[in-house]
Formats: sequence, structure tokens, C-alpha cells
Amino acid sequence: MSRKLRFGMVGGGKDAFIGAIHRKAAFMDGQIELVCGVFSVEPEISMESGLEYFLPKERIYDSYRQMFEEEARLPEDERMDFVSIVTPNHVHFEPAKLALENGFDVVIEKPLAFSLDEAVELEKIVKSTGKILALTHTYTGYPMVKEARHLVESGKLGNIRKIYVEYPQGWLATPLEHEGNKQASWRTDPDQSGMGGCVGDIGTHAANLAEYVSGLEITKLCADVNIKVPNRLLDDDCAALLKFNNGASGVLMATQVAVGVENDLKLRVYGEKGGLEWKQTEPNTLIFRPLDGPVQVIRTGTGYLSDVATANTRTPAGHPEGYIEAFANIYMEFVRAVRDRMSGEEKPVEEYDFPNVSDGVRGMAFVTNMIKSSKSETKWTEFKI
Repeated sequence: MSRKLRFGMVGGGKDAFIGAIHRKAAFMDGQIELVCGVFSVEPEISMESGLEYFLPKERIYDSYRQMFEEEARLPEDERMDFVSIVTPNHVHFEPAKLALENGFDVVIEKPLAFSLDEAVELEKIVKSTGKILALTHTYTGYPMVKEARHLVESGKLGNIRKIYVEYPQGWLATPLEHEGNKQASWRTDPDQSGMGGCVGDIGTHAANLAEYVSGLEITKLCADVNIKVPNRLLDDDCAALLKFNNGASGVLMATQVAVGVENDLKLRVYGEKGGLEWKQTEPNTLIFRPLDGPVQVIRTGTGYLSDVATANTRTPAGHPEGYIEAFANIYMEFVRAVRDRMSGEEKPVEEYDFPNVSDGVRGMAFVTNMIKSSKSETKWTEFKI
């Protein structure tokens, strides 16, 4: 198919943070173009935003229901191919459901839905419609994260024994939600965010990263979920002991009240034959510690990397790649899956390297089980979906 894929957006108005990130990532490799959208719950802002994005007025919609209905009626050579949903959590399920049912593939921000029940229902809809859904667990898109996963898969670490993952931030150390900060307001509001605050916003990223790199699944957890800022309605701090399906144990920490810390996501994985370390503040570097040899510093863009890390790298060694490129890698793998299906070469979604709806269900199950464990007197909680 010799054309760009056409996409629309739900959310992502002119002042929205994550919407701009998605557009830049989608455009990065020249495979995708924006053709329509409803960019705000306020029609005026949606129109202003769409015009700033150089869209024709007739493709700037007042509601996502209207957009899906009207786009579905357009000829195949005009309508959008997929939609990106970049809204607060409580506006994930319905637009994703309607998009899928109207024949459109979906890219969606995490967490997948407002609740575990919604996430499970979305998984059923994805399967029944045969459409493709990608979830933007951004950090799986970094080349060195993919190299770390490759090292584990190739047996360089041996059987995994211990996993540490931590995600400290400091931006919610004060009650910004009471000071007009929109990002803080919806993330700390149970009616918009769901049952989890920090645990849903960044705890899910930490859990997903641990499972992605190790290839393991969390089977039990013992959680402590807290509200540290007085009068806040949702958690801003959490930690958990973890058990994995091969017998490995782990420790997870996520907090948004670590004063002075920006976005210091870190992962350490230790096996019988070696260990590895990666952190987002130095994303081009992966540390590998073999049992019987010197510590190795592995760098993005070098000739000794695995094929999967190389395929997700855009610049030569020494040229930093980061957050937006990681997003772009998820978009490009999603595009590959959509193009394969369009050309009649469809493969199971599990064969593509992007987070899918099943990962989203596990993310919502993580939130649910973390809250359940924290409230339990017995603490250790089976990871149930």
C-alpha cells in the first residue's frame, strides 16, 4: 500500500501535553498523517485546535460519536484508518469501543480503561471485531529496553531470580490539583482517574516494564498504597513486594512525592548468570553484569546490538534518542501490523512488538490488586483478572 496511514484523534487539543507527544511520534517516520479529530469536550477548542493542525473544518468534530459515524460513511480512500485516544482515563472505554465497532483500529493511552471490568470488555471487543489495539506503555519502546529483553530471552542472565523496578517523581509533592493544574486535577480525581492515582498513572508503567523485559508475569503481590499530601483523594505513593510465575521475587516502588525528582524510572534484573540495569535518565545506556566477566556498558546505535534494538534506533551512536522516539517505535510497530493485515499477511498480534489489549487488562488488574492488597489484613494477594 503506497500511502500514509490516516489517523484521527480523540483528545489532544492545542494545550494538551500528551496529545502533542503522540502527534510528533506518529509523524516521525513519515508513515502517518492526521486527517480528523475531536480535540476537546468544548467544540470551540476542538475547532481552534484542528485549524491549528491544518485540518479542514468538516473533519473537525464536536464529539467522538459524530466522528466515528461520519468517518465510517466516507469512502475508503478518504476515511481515517485508526484513532489515537489521548484523554483522561474515564474517557478511554467508550471511544475505544465505538472506534472498534465502527471498523477502526486504536492506539490508546494507558491505563487501558477506567476499571478492570471495562478493560476486560474492551479485550472481548478487540477479539470479536478483529481490529488492532496498541497501548502506549512508552518505556517498552526504548532501544536499550529492547536490548535488555533480548539479553533475557537469549539466556545471558540465566533463570531470573530478582527484579527491582522503581518510578519516583516529585511533581505532586504539593497539592497542585487545588492550584488550577489540569494535569494534576484529573489524575487525583477518582471520577476521572479511577480507583488508582499514582498506582495507575506510573505504577502500571513500572509493572509493565518489569514483565516486558523479564518475560515473566506477576502472580502475587503485597502492596502498601498511600496518600501523602493531606486532603488528596487518590494515592500518590505506593510500593509492593512481587512474586513472578517462575518463582522470582521482586520489589516495585512508585511515588509522585519524591521532592526534586523528575522522572527517574529504573529497572534492575538479576539472574543466575548475570544482571542488568537501565534507567530512563540515561536511556542510551544499558549495564550488563555477567557472573564471570567484567561489567559491560552497552550503548544505543552501536554495531554489536541485537537486530530488534537496531531496528528501533534512528541515529548513530552518541546521538541521544529519547521519549518521543520510544513513542514513535510503538506507533511504527502498530503501523506494521495494520499494513500487514491490509495486505492480507495478518499475523497474531502477539508476534508484534507493541503493548496490546492483553497488556492493558494486566495493567488494570495490577491497579485493582494493588488497592485490594493494601486494604487487606493478610496482604499477600493473588494476581487475579
